[in-house]
Amino acid sequence: MRTNVKSAYAYGSIVTHEGAPAKRIKPELQLRRSVLSCLLWEANFYEDGKSIGDRISELASEVGPETVAALAIEARHEQHLRHAPLLLLKALVKHGGPLVAPTIERVVARADELSEFVSLYWDGKNRKMLPKQMKIGLARAFRRFNEYALAKYNRDAAVKLRDVLFLCHAKPQDDEQAALWKRLVAGELATPDTWEVELSSGKDKRETFERLIREEKLGYLALLRNLRGMADATVDEALIRNAILARKGADRVLPFRYVAAARAAPRFEPEIDAALCEAVANLSPLPGKTVVLVDVSGSMDTKLSSKSDMTRMDAAAALASVINGDLRVFTFSDGIKEVPPRRGMAGVDAIVRSQPHSSTMLGEAIHALNDKAPCDRLIVVSDEQSHDRVPDPKAKHAWMINVASNKNGVGYGRWRHIDGWSEHVIRYIAASEADQ
Repeated sequence: MRTNVKSAYAYGSIVTHEGAPAKRIKPELQLRRSVLSCLLWEANFYEDGKSIGDRISELASEVGPETVAALAIEARHEQHLRHAPLLLLKALVKHGGPLVAPTIERVVARADELSEFVSLYWDGKNRKMLPKQMKIGLARAFRRFNEYALAKYNRDAAVKLRDVLFLCHAKPQDDEQAALWKRLVAGELATPDTWEVELSSGKDKRETFERLIREEKLGYLALLRNLRGMADATVDEALIRNAILARKGADRVLPFRYVAAARAAPRFEPEIDAALCEAVANLSPLPGKTVVLVDVSGSMDTKLSSKSDMTRMDAAAALASVINGDLRVFTFSDGIKEVPPRRGMAGVDAIVRSQPHSSTMLGEAIHALNDKAPCDRLIVVSDEQSHDRVPDPKAKHAWMINVASNKNGVGYGRWRHIDGWSEHVIRYIAASEADQ
């Protein structure tokens, strides 16, 4: 039987999945740790995706609507998550009042999220009506999308974009938008110029990718995801390399995406590494001496999603590899090991290959660093599970970056806690310390 979240917080014993004492935290913090590293419905090492989703919904009902709204916006635009923010919106609709419409407007960033949100809200039930505030928010968001955006995501799904348009009763801003929506309803939108459309229609892969790259119509994430296919199709390699280095549209690409691209297409690793290091250069160096400790235990080998080859360890290592400053880098599993403080792909490889991925002796690792590695700042990147009790850190600034959605964690109290795997967390550390 599922434990009630509030009762567990108030009365139950708090431990990690591996048995180490965890910290009691309020529902608001519990919600943050469950959301900001969550690929919705995807399992962690210790928990299945459904239980994580259920916990998010329960916790969202226990905290104030202002908190839920702010977290949904942060999850979408700072951690670049897509589906977990929609689940928060669903919870917000129930008790958010006038916050609902403006939050939906801000969270929905892609046209397909309009229909995905309605589908999630209905949850397979045959409903025809939507709450007023939800309609207002959807209508406002709908008006932001041009013909290309609507056509690109006008999919044959259970809830279609035209369905959302009818449900929310959006009013066009002008005659041009009114005509666009008529074409959407009639199924007469102009075919979007995307690689998916071109290849599905039988166009030559090499010619398609070369044209889209030259015309700057291939997004940066699409570029990284298609490197292997482009190489196999003998796309002009100089064109590909220049596009990788140009980093146009790279703002929303998470660090671990570079790692995935390099593993899929090793021949382009020099350019991918240079692009990743450029991301490092865009981050201000952290002042003083910094020690970074990365979790390489067995639980970190869990894939980020069922369709991904990337693991939480890859995400953690990529995040550690973009930290800028005077660094010493360590990993922990059964023991603790120092690795060279390399940037980019070399840093990722050094971390992942540093030692066998076994048990999680985080407490032992912190004891060792407290004694042997004095620093101004200690940053731990982990799924926050431990076999042993974790002591308080001695560093002036002590940060625990959590990259999983497990229910309980150890990084509170003396630790300053962050959830997520975007490079934004590094910016947050610098800004937060500067304010002290």
